[in-house]
Amino acid sequence: MSDLLVAPPAPPSRRRRDAKRPPSSKTSRRLRAVAPYLLVLPVVVTLAVALGYPLVRQLVMSFQEFGLAQQFGAEPEWVGLENYKTLLTDDATWAVIIRSLVFCAVNAAVTMILGMAVAVLKTKLSTWVRIVVQSVLLLAWAMPVIASMTVWQWLFDTQYGVINWLLVKLGFGQYAQHSWLLEPMSFFFVATVIVVWMSVPFVAFSLYAALTQVSSEQLEAAQLDGAGAWQRFRHITVPTIMPVVYVVSLLQVVWDLRVFAQIYYLQGAGGLRSQTDLLGTHIYNLGIGQSSYGMASAVAIFMLVLTLVLTIGYVRKLAKED
Repeated sequence: MSDLLVAPPAPPSRRRRDAKRPPSSKTSRRLRAVAPYLLVLPVVVTLAVALGYPLVRQLVMSFQEFGLAQQFGAEPEWVGLENYKTLLTDDATWAVIIRSLVFCAVNAAVTMILGMAVAVLKTKLSTWVRIVVQSVLLLAWAMPVIASMTVWQWLFDTQYGVINWLLVKLGFGQYAQHSWLLEPMSFFFVATVIVVWMSVPFVAFSLYAALTQVSSEQLEAAQLDGAGAWQRFRHITVPTIMPVVYVVSLLQVVWDLRVFAQIYYLQGAGGLRSQTDLLGTHIYNLGIGQSSYGMASAVAIFMLVLTLVLTIGYVRKLAKED
């Protein structure tokens, strides 16, 4: 009778199935919780090495007297906040900062307005016309900076420039042999034209992609209720695409504040450096031109803090949207 109460041994197939059973639900939850961090870890490590070390090195140099002698092995002298005191009390540096902020504000605003206008225009065009416009924008966006700057320099050239020739033909004789880069105002006008021309394609593509997500049913309902084109754009389209507008505006402010190549090239073509320096070229001249790497690092750290101050509002709005 006792032999009948003993359970028979499990067949081999069942033992194999038991060996292949997945781990417990608790272990699975742990793996699922850790997996995203493991996937992101290589990117975090790469960014920490590629960006973290230069940033820390620059921060340390901003507290040092680091010049040409240190490039040849001399020990840098620790000066504490002296570089920052010089920065905050130097009238020339403050002129550069104010000039950079104004240039950034004007370029970012003009770029966003024109980019929005082009994006809205593309929604009204036929398919083949829109493809042509997008191809032109893509070519302007993809053109290398130095190649495009060579073309723009020729357009605004004093003797052989197309702009001067066209203005003279239109009856503006005072623009014969006119130097666009000699005066600061005309210099920054040319720089604004170039920077905006290079930036509008990205804004137009981004905002056009957002406009395609606006509900056509809501627009039609608003139109049936008597809302005009401007009212539909203001109260339906703009609130819908506002998260994308925040992101694009944030990037545009950062890029326009850090602009370097266009200003540096135009200065080499005839601009007065003392009157046209922005933060990017000012840092370059301090470091490469004057071998004052400690002071250049201090200005760079100040520029980083200034960028964070200008963009923190956008970041908070994005966080609220999320």
